[in-house]
Amino acid sequence: MSSPHALKHNPNQNHLLAAMLDEDFARLAPHLEQVPMLLGDVIYDSGDKLHHVYFPTTAIVSLHYLLENGGSSEIAGVGNEGVVGVSLFMGGDSTPSRAVVQTGGIGFRLKAHVLMDEFNRSGPVMRLLLRYTQALITQMSQTAVCNRHHSVEQQLCRWLLLTMDRLPNRELTMTQELIANMLGVRREGVTEAAGRLQVRGFISYRRGHITVQDRAGLEGHVCECYGVVKKEFARLLSDVRRRQNT
Repeated sequence: MSSPHALKHNPNQNHLLAAMLDEDFARLAPHLEQVPMLLGDVIYDSGDKLHHVYFPTTAIVSLHYLLENGGSSEIAGVGNEGVVGVSLFMGGDSTPSRAVVQTGGIGFRLKAHVLMDEFNRSGPVMRLLLRYTQALITQMSQTAVCNRHHSVEQQLCRWLLLTMDRLPNRELTMTQELIANMLGVRREGVTEAAGRLQVRGFISYRRGHITVQDRAGLEGHVCECYGVVKKEFARLLSDVRRRQNT
């Protein structure tokens, strides 16, 4: 039986690639390389020179900021709505953050110089990528506010909903320790918060598997940060022309 990573995936599963005009996508398509993105893979580390950008389709990548004492916290997540490596076309060859695969799956890799050639045309692709970057900055800013002012339970609701928005089903494989690292909180805090959400019937949790049982319940319980991020992505990216899947 063949591995799921050997199956041919469609770049149109990534919303940014699907949003490009046909003629723009045609220039990039020959250079797109399907790659497995396995749980725990480090796409790039702090200070690394960026040689590729990644367009996830079924994978989710977490962007972390690392402290000198070894601590870390997620500043944003990137799934099928975006691209990993925005610092490349924002004027820098490297970034102080680390990009690590949070949910294993598939993505498409593109060499840095190919994307930069397209970006420097100053056409629709440049405008699309800049609008996405503005939405990503909103997610980073809102994450910082949320981590400072809202409870671990609300942060967990926000994180679960943003993750579910990028997945085709209601289940994710994620230990409480990994979630604690994402949120930058103690594992005991995540255990207590997840327990309260499970008692309310919003989620079920067993051996590293979280299933969302009541999404509407989570949406009613989450802080405003989730809605702010979702609305900004919709405002900036929902009106771009979508190519038809082939």
